[in-house]
Amino acid sequence: MNRPSRPRTGVDPVLRARARRRALQAVYAWQISGGNLQQLLAQFAHEQAHEVADLVYFEDLVRGVLAERAGLDTALAPYLDRTVEEVDAIERAVLRLAAYELLHRPDVPYRVVLNEAIEIAKRFGSEHGHTYVNGVLDQASAEWRAAEVQAARSNGRH
Repeated sequence: MNRPSRPRTGVDPVLRARARRRALQAVYAWQISGGNLQQLLAQFAHEQAHEVADLVYFEDLVRGVLAERAGLDTALAPYLDRTVEEVDAIERAVLRLAAYELLHRPDVPYRVVLNEAIEIAKRFGSEHGHTYVNGVLDQASAEWRAAEVQAARSNGRH
């Protein structure tokens, strides 16, 4: 049986993408109703069992965003045209997840973070929310991941 091989990193991008979608839903739910981290993780982990995803990555994203929320919001603020709380709830959750990955997960290439954030915003956000997310994250990644972005640009991959 021919099965597609995993990338050399051992990371399955499909499972990671599913984990990001679930993490978006969990962070969104938390933003709307608050609640206990453990209950939130348990609820979405149970749902995730029905859609195979990278559970470890899902938990890292959710735990990270909730734990680092204040710092993420402060880091995002210079790139926003309004306060973080005024940003649409879905786009806010996408921005927080992507900011967490850009700032705390250097193992994930910045282009992957941006592409995934844009795709999630297209799928779940408002009609033009993905363009807002793209603009914010493009500016933020240029500073937060300056060496990586510059290397990609000099290689013509931006």
